Amino acid sequence: MKRHPLLTVLRQGPGLFISGTDTGVGKTFVACRLAELGRAQGLRMGVLKPAESGGGGDAQALRRAAACALPLGLIRPYAFRRPLAPAMAAAEEGRRVRLSVLKSAFRRICAASDWTLVEGAGGLLVPYAPGLDGAGLAKALDLPLLLVARAGLGTINHSLLSLEAARARGLKVLGVMLNGPVQRADPSILGNAAQIRRLGRVRVWGPAPWGKLEWSNWKI
Repeated sequence: MKRHPLLTVLRQGPGLFISGTDTGVGKTFVACRLAELGRAQGLRMGVLKPAESGGGGDAQALRRAAACALPLGLIRPYAFRRPLAPAMAAAEEGRRVRLSVLKSAFRRICAASDWTLVEGAGGLLVPYAPGLDGAGLAKALDLPLLLVARAGLGTINHSLLSLEAARARGLKVLGVMLNGPVQRADPSILGNAAQIRRLGRVRVWGPAPWGKLEWSNWKI
């Protein structure tokens, strides 16, 4: 089977770290669609949600999209009750996120998979533990980065700041994916992708409304 051009860009090694410019920008949605695309290409997909706060269903959605038979406790090593940054949520419960646990989970998932998608919590610099944020976790796992950003007004600044932070920490950024929902009344949308591409010197996909990612129609 001929490899989909998007996977030619994004599949560089055993996995991909998916982060965002903020919380609620659609990281889980994009990760799920990538998992489905990988499966359609005949790949055994692995997924990892290192820490999930607030009782959300992100890890379960990832597991379903990837058709991953590994236990949920491995796919989501840390689950916290309060909708807070992982370090804060863990501290409230008298716990601590440990990098060794996350690295072990990643290795085990990779051993059972062809490609593993790691979805970070919130934005790139969200703290997981003292001395460990999302960028540090991506670096520790030696993964390239896909940045998910909003499509509308404000996304240029948020995207460029996140790109600058990622590169300053030695991360390889494979691209920015602009995600919906698209507001037709927002005049910034048509030019945002071009501005981020030019100013950030990065590949940009989208915008694509939530629920309507059609990979076959996207320019690479």
